[in-house]
Amino acid sequence: MLIDPIPEGSLTTPLGYLAGAVSAGIKTKPGALDLCLLYSERETVAAGVFTQSLVKGASVILSQERVADGRLRAVVVNSGCANALNGPGGLEDALRMTALAAEKLDLDPDEVAVASTGVTGVRLPMAKIEAALPSLTLWREGGGAFAAAIMTTDTFAKECAFGVRDSAGVYSIGGCAKGVGMIHPNMATMLAYVTTDAAVEAGLLREVVREVADETFNMLTIDGDTSCSDTLLVLANGAAGLPPVEAGTPRAAELREALRAVCLQLTRMLARDGEGAKRLIEVEVRRAVSLADARLIARTIASSPLVKTAVAGADPNWGRILVAAGRAGGTLDLAKLDLRLQGELIFAAGAPLPFDDAALSARLDSDEVRIGLDLGLGEAGAKAWGCDLTTDYVHINADYRT
Repeated sequence: MLIDPIPEGSLTTPLGYLAGAVSAGIKTKPGALDLCLLYSERETVAAGVFTQSLVKGASVILSQERVADGRLRAVVVNSGCANALNGPGGLEDALRMTALAAEKLDLDPDEVAVASTGVTGVRLPMAKIEAALPSLTLWREGGGAFAAAIMTTDTFAKECAFGVRDSAGVYSIGGCAKGVGMIHPNMATMLAYVTTDAAVEAGLLREVVREVADETFNMLTIDGDTSCSDTLLVLANGAAGLPPVEAGTPRAAELREALRAVCLQLTRMLARDGEGAKRLIEVEVRRAVSLADARLIARTIASSPLVKTAVAGADPNWGRILVAAGRAGGTLDLAKLDLRLQGELIFAAGAPLPFDDAALSARLDSDEVRIGLDLGLGEAGAKAWGCDLTTDYVHINADYRT
């Protein structure tokens, strides 16, 4: 099997997908793309993962219902307004958005999912959406416009694609994502869309999407908050013309790796672009007693404000890492663990090791900071991703509405 990145790949790199975007005036910045549409020219098998918050936006509630039967043909998305906490009116607006998209594409509204991201507690400007959607043009190279239109506080669009060669032939898989604040495990204010022209059994797709989300997006933390808008949708339309990928086969494992490659790259992009961030943080926990422990400890370290601020200052204050690990709730024995910072061993067998403080600080003054914790207790491991915490984060969120 080969999985190769496709330069400048996007959501519409796989065969049979069209996308486009338009400025509807939902965002305050004049001319900003803020309304977009993804469409499959063929029937699809679909799977999704949504926010686990009990406070859900109307778009999430509606899309959860529509993806449950495993088939979707289109997704309509707006940015600038989350359509959340709006009571029955919010659901009316979400239904209207899907009806407008369905009419444009000659689909049943049940074949259209919807997502909204932005400010909560504000009704969608439906008159603007109704006026703009008919002018939206779909095309094969529209994935980039779609990725740009879903952004809110992101500073760059996040998209990628991979070509896959398995025992049956060649297919591709692409995706995009947004969300650089209000991000924490169990999904966040993140929208992510993945397409493939492989044919996939519905049950298998649901299984691998859930597993891969747990390994990637659910191991991403920016600021400890989650939102009411989180959506990951994966569509498989079979346009590559290959036999369906079936559960329990080598091809199923290969599909999983391809999906993971896309989601991992998007996860790292989101972490790198965290609101106000200068540095990507990767935390790897090895030899934990269980996968649950490994994930819990890695996420706790990555989300610790004290760890994040130390990273912002390129300060090798390693004690903060161990204190965060100790409060995570997993099994830990100081006498057995090793701690590495930027690959340098700085704590082992219950005691610190000497290191050059200035030299390590210089190495921490980097775009990416790696924290490695070997617990020495078992065979399980996990990685989490996050970013440093700077004063710019405060300014971005203090001024978000005003």
